[in-house]
Amino acid sequence: FPPYKGVVSIVLAWFISPILTAACSALMFLAIRHGVLRRSRAPLLSLLVLPVAVKGLMPTPNGCAVFLGDDNKTFVIYVDHSVGNAIQMSLKGEKKERPLTHDLIGSILLGLGAHLEHILINDAREGTFFARILLRMENELGRKIIEIDARPSDSIVLALQHKRPLYVARAVFDGVEDMSEVLERVLKQQADETDESSESPDEDK
Repeated sequence: FPPYKGVVSIVLAWFISPILTAACSALMFLAIRHGVLRRSRAPLLSLLVLPVAVKGLMPTPNGCAVFLGDDNKTFVIYVDHSVGNAIQMSLKGEKKERPLTHDLIGSILLGLGAHLEHILINDAREGTFFARILLRMENELGRKIIEIDARPSDSIVLALQHKRPLYVARAVFDGVEDMSEVLERVLKQQADETDESSESPDEDK
């Protein structure tokens, strides 16, 4: 039926052309996503969060002051005595005779096949800081990222024990008071006390 060949061609063109166009657009999107966007992910992430480290500890009447920051700025999070001791032991790499609470948490994560990715201090409201623990789980069902709400104090201990990165949201970092001068005085005082104790003569036995 020669008269119908042209009609069939037009109808097929109507259906096939949009499909081919959509397929090409999808391929271009995937190429851009896995190429350009992947290369720019690190700079974009650096605009949102900053890596920080524990720079010092100071006992307080109600617990312990934990100094966190980078080379440019330092801020303080206050924790209770038990967590302060756990942070101190983790920094020194001291071994415990029996597992403490954070050691138990780490053992449970290991038993469940969960690995600590990183810690993020994501918010601060009225002097209270908030954190998120990001866990990675891989099994026969696939790979999953789990995000858990947590206290920054416990999160810091886990990050130190598992040697994982500790981040703070840039909005939080920009909003906290810079305590670098206070940290310098604390470290100097602690160094002077260490020197005095090492220079003091031993008591007669």
